[in-house]
Amino acid sequence: MPADVYEGETHTVTDSTHAKKAAGDDGGALGVAVVGAGYWGPNLVRNFQSSPAFRLRWLCDLDVDRAQRVLGGYSTVRATADYAAVLADPTVDAVAVATPAGTHLDVALAAVRAGKHVLVEKPLAATYADGARLVAEAADRGLTLMCDHTYCYTPAVAGIRDMVRSGELGDIHFVDSVRINLGLVQKDIDVMWDLAPHDLSILDFILPENVEPVAVAAHGADPIGAGHACVAYLTLQLNTGAIAHVHVNWLSPTKVRTTMVGGSKRTLVWDDLNPAQRLAVFDRGVDLSAPQELAASERREMMISYRSGDMVAPALKEKEALRAMVDEFAGAINERRAPLTDGRAGLRVLDILEAASRSLEFRGAVVGLRAGH
Repeated sequence: MPADVYEGETHTVTDSTHAKKAAGDDGGALGVAVVGAGYWGPNLVRNFQSSPAFRLRWLCDLDVDRAQRVLGGYSTVRATADYAAVLADPTVDAVAVATPAGTHLDVALAAVRAGKHVLVEKPLAATYADGARLVAEAADRGLTLMCDHTYCYTPAVAGIRDMVRSGELGDIHFVDSVRINLGLVQKDIDVMWDLAPHDLSILDFILPENVEPVAVAAHGADPIGAGHACVAYLTLQLNTGAIAHVHVNWLSPTKVRTTMVGGSKRTLVWDDLNPAQRLAVFDRGVDLSAPQELAASERREMMISYRSGDMVAPALKEKEALRAMVDEFAGAINERRAPLTDGRAGLRVLDILEAASRSLEFRGAVVGLRAGH
């Protein structure tokens, strides 16, 4: 949303005001405004309206008629193009930003400076520098800044995170992710910036705390002359020596959404397009005996053995990811804690995307990632 729709005086709430606002009003519900009534905004509207933790106050969009259509004829939620009026409303505790990525900094920063908690759809910002500015300003004011990394709140990804972090899969050896389909070719960003944020946010979410990417190499192609890559492959080096690979593609005649997480004990396969069996865990793999474990006569060669065990399909409780994300946003605000996908998680995704873009420019050169964020 352009800057002219929110220009005006904003203020920073004091700590005492923040504590009062975090408790919410209207029976304990937090007042929230959604900014952007385009593709994603209506999904946020629906989930905020159905959540007892929130009371939707405003839907803000430059096209007020479109906002009204999203709300319906009988809604008591106000539609407006005046962002300043939204930020000036003391009943608004939080703002959810669903505008184009290039506007995220201006819209979210104005909300933070008005003392509002902020939820931003992916990516957090158009650049790492913009994202870092948002994270810093929210932290300085003691406000919640959360990224809507929706896939992280699906039952499947939550289950993967639990299995990885509990050690059920063992040490992570590799992660392989495929996200391909026919279209939609974007005009302003390449396929990597369009699709890879999903896979990178999932990777960031599921990896153990002591495992992280340290470098990336990216290769891409534009066979149809779109002006930017329509097919891309990202290879990430992890600090443990393991590898993660992401394949994104706008030109595939078939739609594929799979992720494989290989560990020293088990390997997990997630097929997001198979509702009957989204997750499958295989007790199959390769075992390597270290030389000190072998007899003297065998130490000249490492002994490789193949393990072939059972496959288990864990049961998953179905719950809409966006509803789980909305619940996490409310919990983070009320409990004054960092959300599972906080601003720093968004920064880590932006770090990889920017490094991958540099790698593309240098034809697949390995580019190191920032440390210590």
